[in-house]
Amino acid sequence: MLGSKLRELREQTGLMQRQVSAHLEIDTGLVSKMENEQKPVSKDHLPLLASLFRVPLAELEVLWLADRIERLAENEPHFEQAITLLSSKNQK
Repeated sequence: MLGSKLRELREQTGLMQRQVSAHLEIDTGLVSKMENEQKPVSKDHLPLLASLFRVPLAELEVLWLADRIERLAENEPHFEQAITLLSSKNQK
């Protein structure tokens, strides 16, 4: 989710991966892996990314948290049921 959004934002702003990596002070290969959902985005990078792409930090934080929850529960057999339960609980 977040990686795809970062790629979308980068392409919309006309930046190259090397420019994003320079802004974050990381390797360009890591930016590529983050965009391809092969490597999680560090929470520490979110404020820099929000600033670079001029988007609300909260938008990136929500996507980061969703990715984190998904990675945490990806092999759990009742993941979808738990998410449904949480969703219905929060609607009350």
